[in-house]
Amino acid sequence: MSSLSILLQIQRDLGCKNAWTFDITAACSGFVVGLITATRFIKGGGYKNILVIGADALSRYVDWTDRGICILFGDAAGAVLVQVWSFLFLQIYACDADEDGLLGFDLHSDGHGHRHLKATAVDSEAQIFSNSNGAAIFCPKRASYSCIEMNGKEVFRFAVRCVPQSIESALQEAGLNCSNIDWLLLHQVQANQQIIDAVATRLQIPSEKVISNLANYGNTSAASFPLALDEAVRAARVKEGDVIAASGFGAGLTWGSTIVRWG
Repeated sequence: MSSLSILLQIQRDLGCKNAWTFDITAACSGFVVGLITATRFIKGGGYKNILVIGADALSRYVDWTDRGICILFGDAAGAVLVQVWSFLFLQIYACDADEDGLLGFDLHSDGHGHRHLKATAVDSEAQIFSNSNGAAIFCPKRASYSCIEMNGKEVFRFAVRCVPQSIESALQEAGLNCSNIDWLLLHQVQANQQIIDAVATRLQIPSEKVISNLANYGNTSAASFPLALDEAVRAARVKEGDVIAASGFGAGLTWGSTIVRWG
């Protein structure tokens, strides 16, 4: 079942009759891309309520005999509601151009890095039948994905180089610097905690300001951002007015960052 089909079922079950539904495929940076897209639609497109969902079932695409990869990935889903005057986590003052809870963002993609982290689309065998006059009928192939392939060393090099640069660019757009960050929330990355620690060190952000739940769930791809943030809010770690620097990065390679103010 395609991601769009699932979204349409969610729309139906929630009774959102007037909602326009579409999917964004950006793997581990997908939620950051979705969040930025939602705020831009609200800020400039006249939309009032947008539900942003990040969900992945990566356990379907791992080789369970490859212990270097299969232990890193998990399945999860998370969602936030973005509104004209309130965000489940942020204030989005779409009616006032001078106030916006999304303070700055930065997005990138580079297809040259595809070889380092990918799950290749594959087609199943086509089924062949015969109709009543003996002519062959070819049923459509079912598209799927191969097992996830990852070069951990190259992903590490990419993340520790590009992610801090992206966050710094987003901070520059927001008119802030690293000292203004209350919380660093990175995609709970597939390689290991060392990437999160390395990025925090590069940005000179102490470990007590880093939100991480990687040890509990592994890499949950597009769901890692809302999952970790929800837990931090419920634990009263993130408070009103806090500035959060968030970044997603992974397959493609794609990466992006956003600076948001909680409250």
